[in-house]
Amino acid sequence: MNIVDSHTGGEPTRVILDGGPDLGRGPLSERAQRLADDHEDFYLSVMLEPRGQPAMVGALLVEPVDQSCVTGVIYFDAGAVIGMCGHGTIGLAVTLYHLGRIGLGRHRIETPVGVVEVELSDANTVTVTNIESRRVQAGVMLDVPGLGQVKGDVAYGGNWFFILDPAPLPVDAGSIRALTDAAIAIRDTANANKIGGENSEPIDHVIFQGTSPNPEMHSRNFVLCPDDAYDRSPCGTGSSARLACLVADGRLQYGEEIVQESVIGSPYRLSCTAGPNGGVIPTITGQAYIMAESRLIFDARDPFKDGIRT
Repeated sequence: MNIVDSHTGGEPTRVILDGGPDLGRGPLSERAQRLADDHEDFYLSVMLEPRGQPAMVGALLVEPVDQSCVTGVIYFDAGAVIGMCGHGTIGLAVTLYHLGRIGLGRHRIETPVGVVEVELSDANTVTVTNIESRRVQAGVMLDVPGLGQVKGDVAYGGNWFFILDPAPLPVDAGSIRALTDAAIAIRDTANANKIGGENSEPIDHVIFQGTSPNPEMHSRNFVLCPDDAYDRSPCGTGSSARLACLVADGRLQYGEEIVQESVIGSPYRLSCTAGPNGGVIPTITGQAYIMAESRLIFDARDPFKDGIRT
């Protein structure tokens, strides 16, 4: 299985060029569901240690339905197959450029939640125009064991988010363990109480928003991903969901650019325009860097060829 590894703001992406399971034809949403239902062993073996690493996202290249797209892609981490991945799309664009499959300029990529556009301004800098994002519920109160009452918004940016702004804990690198535990408890409580999307979609990510000591930054965030690892980048789909909340609250104007910082200090430049269905169309600009080109080997004699499951 040939792969290229990159990182976007410290968050790793593994692009799988070949060797993945046969997911058949049809809409990418159906193929993604097939991957989730029938091929968990495949994506866990690629993401889990010793072959993978915490926080890594896989990007499986597939044939697009929309032939105007340069590729189709299905994203996943060690916790779930996910609809869209902002940092992964930045990493994918840089990888395709590195391989000579695309040039600088604008390109379309098909994901299970729709077509997104990328614009490469150089070998490392990518602007993603994401799908329409929206806030679904505002000011939801949760009674969370160990935390008490917290308030947040439910929003969609390609994945489902519960966003707490401001966060109940300091959003800084010294608080990552406490932030992780709190975010897991909030996600579990939200899902236990059936708080999520309009069609009962569960919350898969939690965002804590805080202030940054850097005056050039609009804010700093901590993002919990489905695999219970935190996002080293500011999270593209999470930033999209938050843009929808900021606009809904009158705290951001269309076309206004802000810089969002992750808990480890990596930045995205963000802005949005009005969406056709009442949401926002986000743009996310970040940088990715190639780390490795390699071939994964699955030795039948290896006791951990399917990943460490404990």
